[in-house]
Amino acid sequence: MSSFYSIDHRKYGDAATATAQHLIDCDADPFVPSGWTVESHRKGGQFAFDHAKIKLYLSPNQRNGKIINGNKLRKELANEPVLNANVLDYLLKNPNLIPEQRKKDESGNTLYIFFWGTIYRYSNDDLCVRFMFYSGSLLNYGNSSLDLDWDDNDPAALLASY
Repeated sequence: MSSFYSIDHRKYGDAATATAQHLIDCDADPFVPSGWTVESHRKGGQFAFDHAKIKLYLSPNQRNGKIINGNKLRKELANEPVLNANVLDYLLKNPNLIPEQRKKDESGNTLYIFFWGTIYRYSNDDLCVRFMFYSGSLLNYGNSSLDLDWDDNDPAALLASY
């Protein structure tokens, strides 16, 4: 089960100037869509946003045409510095912080960037993780059930170093 949503930036407004420091409270409780619960939420302190501090990670099982089930990928990411949904929600409100190279891969394919630090449970009891992606110039977000498969267009957002 996957769902997609579009963001109306007129509703959220634009971010502050690029020179302002953007602090994200990764210890705060995450946004929880109606009818969902939080299965797990990895706290990460105060994150001073800098896109250079974020790397996009693909499991070896997602590369070169391979796919991996979301539940297996979750286990592979258990010891990785994954970013949580608080970073996703901040970026949804501040889309100008997202560099062009995070919108598409080198072949021009849309990237669906997942924030594995927060795992949700749908009302039907399935586990899911939220993501963001661009469609044209419009930033969108969605969620995917861990019962689905991930491929090379579905990287995880990780801290580049810690």
